[in-house]
Amino acid sequence: MRATEEIALLNLQPISMASESHHKENLHNLQLEDEGQHRNPSEVKMSQIVLPCHANHCGELSIGQLLKWMDCTACLSAERHAGCPCVTASVDDIYFEHTIGVGQVVNIKAKVNRAFNSSMEVGIEVSCEDLYSGRHWRVCQAFAAFVAKRTDANKVQLRQVVPCTHQEQVEHSLAAERRRMRLIHHDIMQDLLNNKTFQRSISEENHYEDVALPTERTRVESVELVLPPHANHQVNTFGGQIMAWMENVATIAASRLCNAHPTLRAIDMFHFRGPSQVGDRLVLKAIVNNTFKNSMEVGVCAEAYHGDEPLRHINSAFMTFEVLDEKGRPRQLPPIKPEPQEGQRRYQEALARKKIRLDRKYIISCKQTEVPLSVPWDTSNQVYLSYNNVSALKMLAAKNNWDLSSKKNNVSLYTVEESQSLCFRVEFEMEIPAQRAFILLSDLSRRHEWDQHYTLCKLLLRVDEDDFIYQVVTPSVSKGGKYQDFILLASRRPPCDSGDPYVIALRSVALPSHPPTEEFHRGEVVCAGFTIYEVSKSVSKISYYNQASPEVLPYISTDIAGLSSSFYSIFCACRQYLLDNIISTSAFTPSVL
Repeated sequence: MRATEEIALLNLQPISMASESHHKENLHNLQLEDEGQHRNPSEVKMSQIVLPCHANHCGELSIGQLLKWMDCTACLSAERHAGCPCVTASVDDIYFEHTIGVGQVVNIKAKVNRAFNSSMEVGIEVSCEDLYSGRHWRVCQAFAAFVAKRTDANKVQLRQVVPCTHQEQVEHSLAAERRRMRLIHHDIMQDLLNNKTFQRSISEENHYEDVALPTERTRVESVELVLPPHANHQVNTFGGQIMAWMENVATIAASRLCNAHPTLRAIDMFHFRGPSQVGDRLVLKAIVNNTFKNSMEVGVCAEAYHGDEPLRHINSAFMTFEVLDEKGRPRQLPPIKPEPQEGQRRYQEALARKKIRLDRKYIISCKQTEVPLSVPWDTSNQVYLSYNNVSALKMLAAKNNWDLSSKKNNVSLYTVEESQSLCFRVEFEMEIPAQRAFILLSDLSRRHEWDQHYTLCKLLLRVDEDDFIYQVVTPSVSKGGKYQDFILLASRRPPCDSGDPYVIALRSVALPSHPPTEEFHRGEVVCAGFTIYEVSKSVSKISYYNQASPEVLPYISTDIAGLSSSFYSIFCACRQYLLDNIISTSAFTPSVL
């Protein structure tokens, strides 16, 4: 089936023909959307009824077919924004929360979150609808990167996305952080494989049981001839079609290991390395790389050739499968014995990907309230902790229910209280270039010069040029009590585009080399930091945010009801500190003490 023929009810919401009272909530939601004043101009919707031809042996929608629909919808959204042909560059991790049965409706919504020169991020939401009960539930969410390809020789320069709603503003802001992770995805894997601690943990696991199954029995190789129905409107092989073929051979490999029908649960982030065209022979190879008690990782590779030319690498992906019993619980899987050399390499890399996958899902996918404050920091999860740190501050700043509590001499205090959480924002404008304020406020080792709550701030570790770990010591609120210390990850980000703020985000982490001691009471920071907007070349708007934890609340309890003299004096001191150092041109290059 052609991609253009697969779109049903494009840009329409499916409405069941059941009684009004039975569907009151669903219809109300639809009316709110229809009556809304804003709709993202890049938004594209697709609705499909799952037919037997779309399903597997269990009567469930094939994930390969779902991937085709998702890629098609996202591509149409990207092209609507770009005004020219677009190709899929990469897809972030996808976690499939539910299966979809024959007769149910798949609703897919895609829209461009942000554009970067010639590439853009498209957010994809997939939900399922039961036409008989009227129930709706989420199936998965994905973020894909698309690249605009003009047919002429002119350089592509995409117009910027202008977020209008609160949710669009959040996604627009976070898209820059997700792009940062995509660009260093390969480096994260290599750094973990070279980590000595991880290498020791691998060597401890490399004891194969006598009953371990050889991975060679799971090897699958299949060839597909790319025909016109498999191509998109650019005559390139449809990215969704390639993903569907890859899912097919991966499922066969997983089935050969367990002699049962597996269920695909997740697909790791992957990148398309090059295009394929009509007439290509696409060679698909899959093999089980490792098993993890109740799940297995299958590696699958797609290569293309035409005539006598050598194979071209198109794509590689890693898929996680489970085998469910009669009650829907994951079955325990047999251990495997990898082949020497290449098989051993795949086995070890699967262990690394598992750790990265869990870190990414645990730290990034969870809500902020579900992530423990002091997540242990190490080199394998530093990128995801940094992402969580910056994204948490951006989401806090994007809240649209801030209340102005008080204002004194152009220093404003805002508060917001929700879900048993108290957050505050202190904001002022001053004459200082935004970049200079960013450099000065980024250096926490100098914060004691203006913040009386910082007795000591020592740089413990310079992670990279944008992330640093400090130990902060603060005096006790109660007389004669212990001093408190905090281990803080400071993540700083310059603007990605004009109109973006400078960001300095702070959150607690656990550093194994600096455990809690008897000398201090170990405190924790949920989310704090600065955003700095450029009002003009010489004027900046500086906002300080804090999601108050129990350890922070005593310091502000007397101030939060109004802008007291102590609270106000701290930010007056901050302003004076910036003015005193405005002339200096030295860059921020802290060293570990």
